[in-house]
Amino acid sequence: MSADPEHPVVHGELAELRRRLDVAYARVEGGLALLTHRTEETAKELDELNTRMISLEHTRWPLPSVAALTALGALVATVWQALAH
Repeated sequence: MSADPEHPVVHGELAELRRRLDVAYARVEGGLALLTHRTEETAKELDELNTRMISLEHTRWPLPSVAALTALGALVATVWQALAH
């Protein structure tokens, strides 16, 4: 590498710049690794929540059917009381 004679290259300054670049690169790589890990953990949690939600949907009470049975029971009770008098 040739240097301009008016601006001599100082090896110590180049070494310092290289060290700073290495530190910044390591910091960026660490941040990316952390973000990747968090993304994977979030995906796992989302899958678990989705599985729980599906299981809850399958075990919930069928409210329209319960309402229809209640109405039918009320009708039977009303007819029974009307016929009993």
